[in-house]
Amino acid sequence: MLFSMKIPNLLTLLRIFLIPVFVIIYYIPGSWSSWVAAAVFGLAALTDWLDGYLARRLDQHSPFGAFLDPVADKLMVAVALVMLVETYATPMVTIPAVVIIGREIVISALREWMAEIGERTRVAVSMIGKVKTTLQMVAILVLIAVPPFSLLSWVGILTLYGAALLTLWSMFLYLRAAWPLLSDDI
Repeated sequence: MLFSMKIPNLLTLLRIFLIPVFVIIYYIPGSWSSWVAAAVFGLAALTDWLDGYLARRLDQHSPFGAFLDPVADKLMVAVALVMLVETYATPMVTIPAVVIIGREIVISALREWMAEIGERTRVAVSMIGKVKTTLQMVAILVLIAVPPFSLLSWVGILTLYGAALLTLWSMFLYLRAAWPLLSDDI
């Protein structure tokens, strides 16, 4: 069964498998663990891009992949953000993390509801969402790899705020697109 799966789906499953590996390595004491954890996160982020690229390039779309890919992405990001909130223990990191995770919950619920009423295309992934995801992945990668409150961590924090701002903007765009249907019975 596993070997007959499509390559993009295997990459998505790999990303999910890498989540506990990332968590375990992140918490191992040692100067090397943050770099290795960042490398594992980076590999997982790369599979996020690669599975989408290969699904399009090889025409290997599937209902399984359409379901599991966004779940894997959200799990990976949410787990990393929760761990970074613990590590940094400051509202400076907590606020953008809550914005990003909260938006994912809202948009996931919105997409599910829109699909139920046959209007899923109104809330399709946009280019702003792709830029947001890229900023988010870069910010998380930097914040994992470098010591908290070092010079480079401030770059990661600023990038995380950029991702949070794009997160709010993309959520606004999704909600605005869905608003005519949401506001029917207010």
